[in-house]
Amino acid sequence: MKKTVLIIALIIVGAAGFFGLRFYNKYYGNNVEKDGYVLIPHKADFKQILDSVAPYVKDKEAFEAVAKDKNLDRYFKPGRYHFQPGTGNTNLVNMIKAGNQSENTFRIGDFGDMYQMIGKVTKKTELDSLQFVNDLNKVAVEKGYNNAEDLKKYFFIDTYNFFWTVSPKEFFKKFDEQYNEFWTSERKNREQQSGLTRDQIYALASIVYKESGGKKDEMKTIAGLYLNRYRKGMKLQSDPTVIYAINKQTNFKEPIKRVLYKHLSTPSPYNTYANAGIPPGPICIVDKNSVDAVLNAENNNYIFMCADPARFGYHKFTASAEEHAINAKAYQDWLNSKNIK
Repeated sequence: MKKTVLIIALIIVGAAGFFGLRFYNKYYGNNVEKDGYVLIPHKADFKQILDSVAPYVKDKEAFEAVAKDKNLDRYFKPGRYHFQPGTGNTNLVNMIKAGNQSENTFRIGDFGDMYQMIGKVTKKTELDSLQFVNDLNKVAVEKGYNNAEDLKKYFFIDTYNFFWTVSPKEFFKKFDEQYNEFWTSERKNREQQSGLTRDQIYALASIVYKESGGKKDEMKTIAGLYLNRYRKGMKLQSDPTVIYAINKQTNFKEPIKRVLYKHLSTPSPYNTYANAGIPPGPICIVDKNSVDAVLNAENNNYIFMCADPARFGYHKFTASAEEHAINAKAYQDWLNSKNIK
């Protein structure tokens, strides 16, 4: 009798262990086959969720069973979810139900216009570029501007994190807050002292950024030079503005490696060879250093600058037209020697 009871007890314990292990593996054991990100849109149905998850899990039926048991077929939050090896079905389902999505990293560079930037950023968001543009156009109108292009000054070159589900309004809010934080009372005082409007400051900062190649150590010198030209009533004659004018006409599809004489007459309010004064807006998204360079421009007497072939990315500065002609000739000779056209 005792032996029978012992056997029955062992069977019960074994069965409990067997089914307990199956339960544990089903709900908590690792079910992620490979590391990756699962995208779940706002309008997804349960089948779409299962199809999106399928490439990343080992046991699809177990995931579906746990998902149904925990009501994922009725309650979920859209997002970009990181599936990592070692994760069980319960944690996967809870992650999606709670909306614990992973952010995307996005680099905002010196884009020539907002539409270039939007085309890049929407590759990492749920929305397509057309909807993003339309919604940012609405944001611009609400702020008293014509369209999204007028929002360019609110953005700074840097790396940012966003959720895949970010809306255009949420996207812009981040930069609107950054813009307001940047314009401290000290910077506003320097703005007043400069005699420039804020739009002029950003336009000049964009020229400084492009001319300097983003190198901080020449920015204040370049800003001082262009302010000298502006205050003397001279044309700024900045090559990047000509490049921008051409790019705008071709939707940035024809890269210009070398500004030629024929380019200088390109009709555009941004072309500082054809027009006096500061352009009506920035020719690219800028960084904070270039704006600060305009607000804290070097007090120099330079009027001319020319790329220095001996120091790639840097310039020779002078107040002498004769010396500038020598510098320009040396640079043109260098371009010709490299067959840059």
